Amino acid sequence: MVDDWSKGMAIVAHPDDLEYGAVAAIARWAAAGKEIVYVLATSGEAGIDGMDPEQARLVREKEQRAAAAVVGVRTVEFLGHPDGTLEYGLALRRDFARAIRRHRPEMLVTINCRSTFENGMVNQADHIAVGQAMIDAARDAGNRWVFRELLEEGLEPWPGAKRAAIVASPHARHGVDVSGYVDAGLASLAEHSAYLEGLGEEAVPWEDLSRFLRNRLQAVGARMNCAAAVPFEVLNL
Repeated sequence: MVDDWSKGMAIVAHPDDLEYGAVAAIARWAAAGKEIVYVLATSGEAGIDGMDPEQARLVREKEQRAAAAVVGVRTVEFLGHPDGTLEYGLALRRDFARAIRRHRPEMLVTINCRSTFENGMVNQADHIAVGQAMIDAARDAGNRWVFRELLEEGLEPWPGAKRAAIVASPHARHGVDVSGYVDAGLASLAEHSAYLEGLGEEAVPWEDLSRFLRNRLQAVGARMNCAAAVPFEVLNL
């Protein structure tokens, strides 16, 4: 992947979305001095079956901030859209365009927003909606006459988001060498302890989960002649 940028923004649907692989790349980028901002459409409040959504909101926001801090990300924003019922449309595009204009990233990052994963498993609706809205919001952020209310908020157009990197896409053709950063990625994921414990019967033992993630990153690394790597689909915007 190209490395000629200094500020990136990761836009995802839920807390923990980034921690299943992308976070190892984020750890490498942050260690190299790049600034990364997290923007989350929801607070993941519908993600813990045994916890009231308003309580889950507070817990998951706290866990996401802690997970970000592990890899050197200081800015984490939650947009307050409803977890589980996100819809592609103007509301998401406007909020993402607003965030892009405020923070002025050069690189955008999201998780797989295609209809399936590489193994054929069907993707989740929130991921698909957020990814497509992010891609379109990059163009919206640079157009003065789209979402004119942003001008009234003092946000000038920002056409500088030139690329989008989609982690774990079935169309991934690029990768980031994360040799030496896998442990940091796993430590970031471990901060989502309440969520992982709250999965109940669907919960995977930590030893099995961490082994699965290590093996996946090592398998991509083998294709890149390195110890571990994160796969990305890269779009030129």
